[in-house]
Amino acid sequence: MSSLTSLKMLSVEEIDRILDDAERLYEVRHVGSRNGHVIANLFFEASTRTKCSFEMAQKQLGIDTLHFDVATSSVNKGEGLYDTAKTLESIGCDAFIIRHGETRYYEQLKGLTVPIINAGDGSGDHPTQSLLDLLTIRQEFGLFRGLKVVIVGDILHSRVAHSNIEVLERFGAEVYVSGPEEWIDEDIPREKRLTIDEAVEIADVVMLLRIQLERHDGEMLSNPDDYLQTYGLTMEREKRMKPHGIIMHPAPVNRGVEIDSSLVECERSRIFKQMNNGVAVRKAVLVRALHQKEAPVHVV
Repeated sequence: MSSLTSLKMLSVEEIDRILDDAERLYEVRHVGSRNGHVIANLFFEASTRTKCSFEMAQKQLGIDTLHFDVATSSVNKGEGLYDTAKTLESIGCDAFIIRHGETRYYEQLKGLTVPIINAGDGSGDHPTQSLLDLLTIRQEFGLFRGLKVVIVGDILHSRVAHSNIEVLERFGAEVYVSGPEEWIDEDIPREKRLTIDEAVEIADVVMLLRIQLERHDGEMLSNPDDYLQTYGLTMEREKRMKPHGIIMHPAPVNRGVEIDSSLVECERSRIFKQMNNGVAVRKAVLVRALHQKEAPVHVV
């Protein structure tokens, strides 16, 4: 069995194989045809797209899902993540899908012998979101090398940004960032930082991000209502994009904040295509996780 905690643990060739598998698994649907596997979904943070697309992927592959309700679990009695997971492993779960607010939470789970699929860890990584983003870009352009991708918004707090910057650069894309200076990681070079007006002129892909309010510890822009005009994708800026340029967003979308509401479903938008790709990618990741019989959690 194969864990997936970060795309850093995979080579470019391995990532390509997952994307190829996702393309093949688009139409695979065995709803109601059980295969004997049981996967526990442990979501310690709110989720719609990731949680529901994993559940849909499980249904289409005939995998039984054990739903874990944090609110009614022994977590509220002080039980730690490791003991929770070890309990579920002991009663027969074949793999775990975990979203947790702690960055690199999976380092606590080295004693497990079933796969961990990271559905988001704090401000760290979101590997399956990156995979579906890669698939969306590959479907559009056929390649990554030389593409200019600008990630716009709350870079510092975004696990999507952190995952995507690393993997897109490995695939040969030119990755830039745009947003408030206080929300950009200090280690991102100055030459990689653009204003939103510079970004729309050069980008093949404009990838917008939600403001991660839950990770800001109270600090915000002095004038949050001005965010769209200062840092967001307005209708006027969209008109200055390259003819073939596309708009992406991991969602949920704050309409009228990071993007004008009318652009969410415009011709350039691939936002709902990303969601559709999420099911196929997560099917591929599940098949990979359950393919081999045993492997310890891999921590990078």
